[in-house]
Amino acid sequence: MLDHLVYATPNLDTTVAEIEQQLGVQMVEGGRHPGLGTRNRLLGLGGRAYLEVIGPDPDQEQPPVPRPFGIDTLTSARLVTWAVAVTDIDAVVARARAHGYDPGDPQDMSRRTPSGDLLTWRLTPPATAGVVPFLIDWSTTHHPTDSGLPKAELTSFRARHPDVEAAQRSLSALNVDLDLTHGTTPTLTAVLRSTPGSLTLT
Repeated sequence: MLDHLVYATPNLDTTVAEIEQQLGVQMVEGGRHPGLGTRNRLLGLGGRAYLEVIGPDPDQEQPPVPRPFGIDTLTSARLVTWAVAVTDIDAVVARARAHGYDPGDPQDMSRRTPSGDLLTWRLTPPATAGVVPFLIDWSTTHHPTDSGLPKAELTSFRARHPDVEAAQRSLSALNVDLDLTHGTTPTLTAVLRSTPGSLTLT
């Protein structure tokens, strides 16, 4: 099940302003990621799915390691990856490995919301390019959509990949469905719609 789309940007405020203008919907502050040098804004996509726009946090010191999702090398915003929600992430990883795909070892993550609540989750290492999602397990913590995010409708989510068969094998090992066709480079495309307008993220 789709958990969230990750739209990475070199300038969070600028990108969020562009999205809000196109959709006529105000995004909400997600929170900061201490030590990673990033912060995010969120927009609901219906159900327990959401869009995460993530970029550098100017209020944090330069992190000792590169920011996630290739943010440090971006020159423009890009839909870099997506996450699938699972329960018992260790079992899902073991099953995927048994079917020939290794999602990586789950990592513990956390952030505080603007209201001070601590969210904790576990995830497999996200790729900065490709169409295969990373896994996320929220366990007993509150899901970001539980706070009632402002919403836009996700009307389309699809991908292109130069080796469709290989990508499909990895998706199948995770028991994930995705509209996948051939393309020269791995590309994700999502179409969002609201009453005022629509927006395509690539």
